[in-house]
Amino acid sequence: MKKALLLLTAVLLSGAALAQHSDQETQEDVKRHRGMAAAHEGAAKCLEAGKGEKVCMEELQAACKGLALGKYCGMRHAH
Repeated sequence: MKKALLLLTAVLLSGAALAQHSDQETQEDVKRHRGMAAAHEGAAKCLEAGKGEKVCMEELQAACKGLALGKYCGMRHAH
């Protein structure tokens, strides 16, 4: 019981620490999210244009460089 309480306290404190951002950090997050959204919109338009998944994924990866982790620009869905 005591270990569980300590673990819960640690989780809550770490979550609170992560949630605290300066105004500048918040604005940087907003900018990154908008950049990722624009990159994904571009990927959707690419697919609609019939360019093919390989080409569109390459364009998505290029557009997202430095914005998000992984080859799916911070978002992955089932296929």
